[in-house]
Amino acid sequence: MTIEDLGYTTELEKYRKENNLDSFEIGRVISEHKTRYVVKTKNAEYDSELIGNLRFNSESKYDLPVVGDWVAISIYDDKALIHSVYPRHSTLERKAAGKLIQPQIIATNIDYALIIQSVNRDFNINRIERYLTICNSSKIKPIIVLNKIDLIKKLELEDILKKLYKRIKNIPIIAISNQSKIGLDIVKSKLTKGKTYCLLGSSGVGKSTLINNLVGKELMVTGEISESIDRGKHITSHRELIVTDNGILIDNPGMREVGITNSVTGLENTFDEILKLSQNCKFKDCTHITEIGCAVIEAVDNGKIDINSYENFLKIKKEKEHFESTAAEKRKKDKDFGKKIKQFKKTRKSNKYY
Repeated sequence: MTIEDLGYTTELEKYRKENNLDSFEIGRVISEHKTRYVVKTKNAEYDSELIGNLRFNSESKYDLPVVGDWVAISIYDDKALIHSVYPRHSTLERKAAGKLIQPQIIATNIDYALIIQSVNRDFNINRIERYLTICNSSKIKPIIVLNKIDLIKKLELEDILKKLYKRIKNIPIIAISNQSKIGLDIVKSKLTKGKTYCLLGSSGVGKSTLINNLVGKELMVTGEISESIDRGKHITSHRELIVTDNGILIDNPGMREVGITNSVTGLENTFDEILKLSQNCKFKDCTHITEIGCAVIEAVDNGKIDINSYENFLKIKKEKEHFESTAAEKRKKDKDFGKKIKQFKKTRKSNKYY
């Protein structure tokens, strides 16, 4: 294996030389376990931890390694210390599950996302549009994979594809079956050596099984199929990067929620038809909800824009704006608190002279 097989690029090598990191080994984080990491080099894998300066001088979690990151390491026997994190060319994130208004990094340095949904149950185009939004915000190229097509009739699949093509444009859509292996050759044809692909989808849609099929062996642990719900039981509990001959795959735990962060570009790219039409609205600050002369509402009424897509757009837009306003409020509170701390230290220092 070469370092390029892991996804190493000329840009990363340039950064390495410019920042005097030549004395360190190059590795990529393939899994994360709280404060410990597994880092893969071209020769081996190492159980790794952060040096003190990197841990304690980090201003936020964005400064710490996650799965997909390139890192500078020093190796001692079969262990390694992480000294620095290389710049990321992409960061895939969502709003953390629950009520907390904070982003959660899914993985980094991703080139493509395989958005996987099973067609036999819980098929939801709104959810696919959410995945597209978080991919577009990070400039990650999405590929939609519809799994378990052997569990529905041909006419049902045709109806699903028709609805998808109506709402989602210019995105590859591949219909497969992990059981019968239908469509797997098409997925393989989309993979390129040295490129990184992150698998996204709910629990039980077949992400780990797809990886096993693509690799050609039982690399990932999968659950038994439940007869009552026709899907596999949730197994993957943490993110893991797998290097194959056809590309680099990142398995990802199933997401119950696909929360949107402050993604203006992602929203605009996902709903580009609505964005284009909004240029013709009578008012520049049109909300596309009640205004007279709104080109978007007119297009919905005329059937040019799918009403479900329109409603999903409004919901995601509202969620994005709420995240932005709440995050801005939190930043202000943190800034005010920081000022109070500085003032306290200044006052305490002055009092020492009295």
